[in-house]
Amino acid sequence: MNVLVTGGAGYIGSHAVKRLIDGGHQVVIVDNLDRGHRESVPPPPAAHFEELDVRATDALIAVMRSFNIDAVMHFAALAYVGESVEDPLRYYDNNTVGSLSLLRACDTVDVTRMVFSSTCASYGQPDEVPITEDAPQRPISPYGHSKLIFEHALTDYANAHPSFAFAALRYFNVAGASRDGSLGEDHKPEYHIIPVLLQVALGQRDKALIFGNDYPTPDGTCIRDYIHVDDLADAHTVVLESLQDGDQRRYNLGIGKGHSVLEILEAVRRVTGHPVPVEIIERRAGDPPRLFADASKIQRELGWHATITDIDEIVATAWQWFQAHPNGYAGT
Repeated sequence: MNVLVTGGAGYIGSHAVKRLIDGGHQVVIVDNLDRGHRESVPPPPAAHFEELDVRATDALIAVMRSFNIDAVMHFAALAYVGESVEDPLRYYDNNTVGSLSLLRACDTVDVTRMVFSSTCASYGQPDEVPITEDAPQRPISPYGHSKLIFEHALTDYANAHPSFAFAALRYFNVAGASRDGSLGEDHKPEYHIIPVLLQVALGQRDKALIFGNDYPTPDGTCIRDYIHVDDLADAHTVVLESLQDGDQRRYNLGIGKGHSVLEILEAVRRVTGHPVPVEIIERRAGDPPRLFADASKIQRELGWHATITDIDEIVATAWQWFQAHPNGYAGT
């Protein structure tokens, strides 16, 4: 297939691009490089790159026509919950308006396949864990709302266009780096727990902050589901290749169990051999005690399951990347 990957220079998108190329697909990457990295884009002829914002509908249409695009993987988005609370209009403009622009371009050019990078943030604070796909979606942040609105738009559009097929993939905490060391995580600023702890191990931070240790969990810290980025990229490709006319699919992606913040800390200490100092501070508002996925639906329907479920192995791939790229892609 000729696949357009929006946000293909970002953390998850770049890993998906690699998986698609390895699978024999022709890839066109669209990224405005606001938070993506040109250095993560494979050179031609492996992929074609367009520095482009998804809100530029006419330009998207031109790219789709030029490369005879068959399907879209849509990753382009802003994805910090706290930032979305501080600047909600930016999130709705980028994530929701941008996604509608992309769908409009697909409609114009008659692209009938889309895999959408959604989020577990659309569930808000769940009534039960593990979370299944039919759990109520009640976002508590503009980020979660901005993604859920587009899920609704995809459903409405698909109901009106029987040949259109989509999948909304709701995933949890993405972690690690490509197993061959070629791609990794490079966010500025960095808020994710594993990279932050690894930056302490590298001497780039004096300590890491842990937000609360009085939650109703075994060790008092929040529990989350960590899925390896290579597994996530593989799931996107498996889903894309399975879509048939009229499909409307919604899958949770995770490993089906959670690890606490302190368990992640101990894994980082084991893998790096560094003491990794931390400071316990007050809870962050809105952090649920436990969030992890029931990912059995995608296994039942498509046979997909995560292959890297050991937290030390997940951390080790990230540590390999950070040791080789202490300044991220800027040092490549």
